[in-house]
Amino acid sequence: MTSALRNAAIGGIVGLAAVASAVPASAAAGDWIIRARAIAVAPQDDSSGITPAFPNEGVSVDTAYAPELDFTYMATDNIGVELILATTKHSVSGRTGVTGGVGKLVDTWVLPPTLTVQYHFAPDGAFRPYVGAGINYTIFYSERASGSLEAAVGETDVSLSDSFGWALQAGVDVPLNDKLFVNFDLKYIDIDTKAKLNTAAAGLQRVNVDINPLVIGIGLGMRF
Repeated sequence: MTSALRNAAIGGIVGLAAVASAVPASAAAGDWIIRARAIAVAPQDDSSGITPAFPNEGVSVDTAYAPELDFTYMATDNIGVELILATTKHSVSGRTGVTGGVGKLVDTWVLPPTLTVQYHFAPDGAFRPYVGAGINYTIFYSERASGSLEAAVGETDVSLSDSFGWALQAGVDVPLNDKLFVNFDLKYIDIDTKAKLNTAAAGLQRVNVDINPLVIGIGLGMRF
């Protein structure tokens, strides 16, 4: 997501807060909230070298875009528990040297269900910020070597280990009426994986990757 687009989204939400200032409050313990967001998953990645063949050559993970659905139960007027569901497809590419010349090395799908406990500061207000913290379990599936990698080293089997980590969250709901609201949400998720590439020409190669994405989302929510 570009800085201009992000700034426009934030500006739009601030504007909606003024429009919604007369909206009656409806937040309450026992409510269920469903949100549908468009998200950008932007890795803040770091990696080891690819060993043993390319110990000085790390990898990078690209940004992906997808829909997201989440469910929140308000245990009290201020405390909610949210389950976040989405899946994204990412490409892993070489950074420098030989693997940088190959370019894309691997494609993988990522399923990172995340559970957070939130504190809602102004559940009855026209501008409703919240923060959250919780846990994440990330599943990597449908891993596949790229055509350019297999052209360079032959047939390659790829596997990525699943990840367990923590998550931080901040966001805001801006009501449009008693039930419907606009939502802006930002998460940081601790995700790391160990990749194994069993190649025909270079044998078994390993690389450790810290993905640690920022998940930027904007969408609509409804309270039940």
